[in-house]
Amino acid sequence: MSTRTLDVARVRQYGNLEFLARQLVEGFITGLHKSPFHGFSVEFAEHRLYNTGETTRHIDWKVYGKTDRLFVKRYEEETNLRCHLLIDTSSSMYYPEPNHDKITFSAMAAAGIANLLQRQKDAVSLCTFSDVIEIQTPIKSTPSHVHKIFLDLESILQKPKDLRKTAVADVLHLIAEKIHKRSLVVIFSDMFEDIHQTDRIFSAMQHLRHNLHEVLLFHVTDRRTEEEFAFDDRPYEFIDLESGEKVKVQPGQVKKHYQEAIKKYYHDLKLKCGQYKIDFIEADVAKGYDQILSAYLVKRNKMR
Repeated sequence: MSTRTLDVARVRQYGNLEFLARQLVEGFITGLHKSPFHGFSVEFAEHRLYNTGETTRHIDWKVYGKTDRLFVKRYEEETNLRCHLLIDTSSSMYYPEPNHDKITFSAMAAAGIANLLQRQKDAVSLCTFSDVIEIQTPIKSTPSHVHKIFLDLESILQKPKDLRKTAVADVLHLIAEKIHKRSLVVIFSDMFEDIHQTDRIFSAMQHLRHNLHEVLLFHVTDRRTEEEFAFDDRPYEFIDLESGEKVKVQPGQVKKHYQEAIKKYYHDLKLKCGQYKIDFIEADVAKGYDQILSAYLVKRNKMR
């Protein structure tokens, strides 16, 4: 199976996200170079072009010998991007069983972005949240720091605590207040807060944009069941993973009403993101990781 489309069962089986992320990104970059998008720069990490007049002390002469072009070695203090990875770890993100596809997909995708950031010598932090912030790392670019982020990502793949609710709006407001330098904020969430109080979520995202942060929202879904409601027409017991509330129903009786409600919610979410200049990416867990890494690279290149 291609590393570019690692299934969630394999991710949970092998567990080493740092290794898997490296394989995922290398496969993605190889495919990128063979695709119509080969113009994207994915070798940002170790060098930059030499500028006439600056010291020659840091010129990499080995690279000059191979390319006949002058490149300067880059160092940590030259980091030019600060990226905050935010992952929703509320109970609904551990759906569907048995592999907790949405949270596993989000952790693996975030690991892939972290690997790209590491290659670029960019600074990264990780924040995981449900109704409270659970993990929040500083923002750094050192190898030991990024390694710790991979370990934190692995830790969220464990069985969740019971009934952890989502508080996307509250957390985004907190993050907006904590980030003092212009940054890229990357969010992985199913956005299943109260769909009747969407103004709170929109206000929080507007807060991030008001503070001049760039925002990339990956709306993580199992589209087949959560949007298309593709269940056999037989009796089911549906359980709200965040409240524990249960309801017994035959899908055919509620499918139309459900689809109308969820379609309106998604439409409003996309519309508001467009108004606030927030990149909204539909991240279906069935479609692999290229959709995530490609969207990140597009955003990264726009910010250079």
